[in-house]
Amino acid sequence: MIYYIARVRLLFFFIVLIIGGSSCSPKQSVTKQKKAFSGLDYIENYKDLAIREMRRTGIPASITLAQGMLESDYGNSRLARQANNHFGIKCHNNWQGRSIYHDDDKRNECFRKYDNPYESYHDHSEFLTSSQRYKFLFNYKETDYESWAHGLKQAGYATSPVYANKLIELIERYELYKYDNHTEVYADESKNEDSLGNVDNFSLSSPGHKVYNKNRIDYIIVKRGDTFHSLNEELDLLSWELRKYNELDNDYKLTPGEILYLQPKRNKAARGYDVHIVKEGDTMHSISQMYGIKLKKLYQKNHLEKGEEPETGTKIYLRKDKPDNEE
Repeated sequence: MIYYIARVRLLFFFIVLIIGGSSCSPKQSVTKQKKAFSGLDYIENYKDLAIREMRRTGIPASITLAQGMLESDYGNSRLARQANNHFGIKCHNNWQGRSIYHDDDKRNECFRKYDNPYESYHDHSEFLTSSQRYKFLFNYKETDYESWAHGLKQAGYATSPVYANKLIELIERYELYKYDNHTEVYADESKNEDSLGNVDNFSLSSPGHKVYNKNRIDYIIVKRGDTFHSLNEELDLLSWELRKYNELDNDYKLTPGEILYLQPKRNKAARGYDVHIVKEGDTMHSISQMYGIKLKKLYQKNHLEKGEEPETGTKIYLRKDKPDNEE
């Protein structure tokens, strides 16, 4: 009898151990998840590198930090996490170091891979100081972040017409200009991310329109009375840009409420948007505008001929090619 009771107790012990172990495993997996960096985290981690580069080259620390925050999504991007590439610098022909392939404007583009973040910051400085196109920037004072921001846009550093505004927004919201003074600066612990607001996909106010971001592309919402001419004047764009980026004919008339991209669309939708179920009234062009995908790529992914329209209720693939068994 004693032997039987001992065996029952032992069996009960193992059952409790198994149940307890299974209930703990999800908790353990949660604790192992890496928390996303916030803007304040990024500043705390990398402000010293930005200040160090400012002292070495004269590039304002505020500009370097704002560019790093914007280009790397506060250090959360795949390039930052896996390649220590905080500024999205591509390989180019003269790169002799390691590389990583990443989808950007084109599929599997070559980007530089660094051993640590400082190499990325150092290379960013070299990128600006070694090119003639950025030489005029160094005539500006280190504390004149607005001129630096507009100068980078003028020199063609980024395609977004509001790139300078984005940098200035980050610098002023996070008070990054404090780091342009050659003194020790400590983080203001009274501030928190909630009070600063979320700058991911933040909107900017231009004189007439707010600029939003979708699939890493800037866009506006057309208002009543807008024309291509008035928008080109407001946003400082060339006459052909809006029509080309949005794949519109020369005689196209703008409609209030529609999306109008200010940069070229991407080859595929953002993560999490794999399939679109066609609704009544949808067209291939309206779907391409909805997700920021080039119309030609959308046709290719879904094995459709140019001008062919999908039927209501069918699937339109946004990131991968349509499987052959669904033909």
